[in-house]
Amino acid sequence: MAKQSWKPGNMLYPVPAVMISCGRENEKPNIITVAWAGTICSTPAMVSVSIRPSRYSHQIIKETGEFVINLVTRDLVFATDYCGVKSGKDINKFKEMHLTPADSKVIKAPGIEESPVNIECKVTEVKELGTHDMFIAEVVNVNVDEEYLDETGKFHLNSAGLVTYSHGEYFALGEKIGKFGYSVQKKSTKHTGKE
Repeated sequence: MAKQSWKPGNMLYPVPAVMISCGRENEKPNIITVAWAGTICSTPAMVSVSIRPSRYSHQIIKETGEFVINLVTRDLVFATDYCGVKSGKDINKFKEMHLTPADSKVIKAPGIEESPVNIECKVTEVKELGTHDMFIAEVVNVNVDEEYLDETGKFHLNSAGLVTYSHGEYFALGEKIGKFGYSVQKKSTKHTGKE
């Protein structure tokens, strides 16, 4: 297999495509699309999002110290792309994309009602890294759409039609090919008498 060596770059794909909602009091809320978001700790639950300082939402999040990560489904992908290329400085993205601001339970920034999961976050640290600043935040609450809960209360997130971003394109999650731990799981086989 022949490979070429390229200059250093961000080729870690696919990544989640998410909409980050934020807002200041007495101003219209805003949405920014981010592909650089991820889990960084489980206890306490913490995430990071990286945003260019020139983006309108950057200053809002820096001032308020809070934001909501909204997971994206196939039905939201057009709005997701729009919110990534248009500036909230000039327009109301909630209004333009017919999205509904949802009251958060712990913070003031709204979530997006149409998203199956709203992750409420409080910023604990901002790291200035170069082209982007990384907002490190603690997850203070998660709201999930009851549509994806079964009668036992199990959350079937993978039934929501989640979307990823890879090298400039959006993709819907597809076929399940395994689950955590399946590589070491004991296989049930018929007894053959051989050990």
